[in-house]
Amino acid sequence: MRFNEVLASALCTSVALLGSVRAQGEANDAPEVSSASLAESSTSLPVEKPTFTPSKIKAPFFEQFTDDWDSRWQPSHAKKEDSKSDEDWAYVGTWSVEEPHVLKAIEGDKGLVVKNPAAHHAISAKFDKKIDNKGKTLVVQYEVKLQNGLECGGAYLKLLRDNKKLHAEEFSNASPYVIMFGPDKCGATNKVHFIFQHKNPKTGEYEEKHLTSPPMARIVKTTSLYTLIVNPDQTYEIRIDGEKMKNGSLLEDFTPSVNPEKEIDDPNDKKPEDWVDEARIPDPDATKPEDWDEDAPYEIVDIEATKPDDWLEDEPTMIPDPEAEKPEDWDDEEDGDWIPPSVPNPKCEEASGCGKWEPPMKKNPEYKGKWSAPYIDNPAYKGVWKPKKIANPDYFEDKTPANFEPMGAIGFEIWTMQNDILFDNVYIGHSIEDAEKLKKETYDVKQPIEKAEDEASKPKPSDDDVPKSPLDLKFMDDPVFYVREKVQLFIEIAKNSPIDAVKFVPEVAGGIGVLAVTLVAVILGGVLGGSKASPEIKKVADKAKKAAVDAKDQALDAKDRAVDAAASGADKAQSEVNKRTTRSSGPAE
Repeated sequence: MRFNEVLASALCTSVALLGSVRAQGEANDAPEVSSASLAESSTSLPVEKPTFTPSKIKAPFFEQFTDDWDSRWQPSHAKKEDSKSDEDWAYVGTWSVEEPHVLKAIEGDKGLVVKNPAAHHAISAKFDKKIDNKGKTLVVQYEVKLQNGLECGGAYLKLLRDNKKLHAEEFSNASPYVIMFGPDKCGATNKVHFIFQHKNPKTGEYEEKHLTSPPMARIVKTTSLYTLIVNPDQTYEIRIDGEKMKNGSLLEDFTPSVNPEKEIDDPNDKKPEDWVDEARIPDPDATKPEDWDEDAPYEIVDIEATKPDDWLEDEPTMIPDPEAEKPEDWDDEEDGDWIPPSVPNPKCEEASGCGKWEPPMKKNPEYKGKWSAPYIDNPAYKGVWKPKKIANPDYFEDKTPANFEPMGAIGFEIWTMQNDILFDNVYIGHSIEDAEKLKKETYDVKQPIEKAEDEASKPKPSDDDVPKSPLDLKFMDDPVFYVREKVQLFIEIAKNSPIDAVKFVPEVAGGIGVLAVTLVAVILGGVLGGSKASPEIKKVADKAKKAAVDAKDQALDAKDRAVDAAASGADKAQSEVNKRTTRSSGPAE
C-alpha cells in the first residue's frame, strides 16, 4: 500500500526520536557510572612518561637535537633584505634547545625553540654531503609544537641550494633555496606552504612555484607532524599528523605553472579601428509612444485615505521632557533661559499619530519614468576581439621538475609574534618507510600523552556554566539531551497536572500534537488506500500540521500569561523539576 511520503517520513522521524529518548531514559535509570567520573578518575592518575632514547634511523639528514646540536646548527646574525623598503632587519631572535614547557610527553626529549616574540629568527645546519634526489623519492618530515599558539608567524623550513654562496655567506632570506615547506598563519591566512624554485632551462633564471589551494595548518598546542613526499613520477603528497591532506602533480598544481604555454598572444597585434564589439545596441527605429508621460511623478497623494479615528491632531509630536531638571550650575543671566530638552510625546505612541494629519503618498499608477529605446542585436557585431596567437619564443618543456637542484643545508628563517615554537625530529631522506617508522617512535608516542594532559588541564565547567534545570537547557548545546530532558519533564508534570505540563513545556505538547495527527493521517491513508487517496491524506496532514502549530502557539501564549497569575503552578512545576537528576545536581534529598 502506498502512503504519502511526507507523512511516512514525519512518522518515522517522530517514532525514532521518541524511541531514542525513551531508551536513553531507561538507560539512565540503571546504576550510573558517568563518562565525566570516568574521565575524572583517568585524568587524576599520573601519566607515565617514557624517557627519550635517540632513534637508530639513518638518513641523509636526521636531527633530534641531542646535546651536540650546536656543533651542527649555526644561528644567523645577518641583516634581512627587504625589497619593499630601504630598512634592514637584523636576525636578533635567539634560539634554544630545551624540553617543552607545555604538555611535555617524553622525559629528556628536547627540541629547537624560538625564544623571542615579534622578532626575526634565522638558523641553519649544513648537510654532511649534498642531497640530490634525481630519480629518487624525497621525504621531508618534522614536528612543530606551538606552545603559545600561533596568531601571526611562520613555522616552515627551507632546504637550501648547494652552491658557493651557501658556504660563503650567513644564512638569510636572500639565501637561495630549493624547497620551502611548513605552516604559516597570520590573520585570515592559514596554510601549509609548499614552494619550490624551478630553473628556466632557456634563461637560467629561477622562479618560485607556489602550490595552489594548500591545506590549512593545525594551530594546536599539541605536537603536529608535517610530511612532504615528492616522487620521481612528478607527484607529491602532503600529510599532517600522518593523514593525507593534499596530493597531486608538480606539473599541474602550481602557480605559475612549471612549463609555459606553447602559444601566446601576439603583442604586436592591434584591434582594427572599425572593429565592432558591442553585441546589442538601442533600436534606432524605436520611437517614444505618444501617451508616454516622462514628467509623471513616482508617487502621488492618496486621495482615498482618511484620517484615523484616534489621530490626535491637537497633540504635538514632541514635548518638553517632564523628568528633565535644570542643572544646578545653570546661570540664566549668562546661559539664557533654560529650556528642557524635547522627547517624543508618549500619547502619540498609543495612537495612530499626532499633529496635523496629511494623507499619505502612494505609488503613481501612471508613472513610467524616462523613456529609452529597447535594445536589439547589433547587426554589425563582429564578436569579442582577441589578438592572434604566435609561437611562444620562451617556450620549454620540463617533464621532470621533481629532479630538484642539489640541496646543501636546512634552515629556519621566520618572523613570528609568538615565541616558544618548538621543532623536533627533522627527517630529510628518501625512505617513506623510515619516515613512518620515525613517526611511530616519536609522534605516535607523544600524541596520546599530550592529549591526555591537555584534557586534564582544561578547567572544569563551573556551576554557572551548567543548566540548573531542564527549563534552562538550550537546544543547540545538546539536541538529544534537550529533547530527552524536556520529554521526561513533561511526563513528570503531567502526572499531577496536564494543564501545567502544557504551560511549562509547550515544545513537547506541540510535538505530541504533530505525532498524533500524523498517526491519524496515516491511518486514514491506509483506509482510503492507493495513490488516489494521496490528495486526501495531504489535505488532512496540512490541516493537522496547522492545528499543531496553532496549539503550540496557544500553549506559548498560555505560558506567558501564567507566569504572574499562576505562581502556585510554577512552584509545583519547580518542585517536580527538583525531583529529577540533571547534569549539575544529584537526586533531590
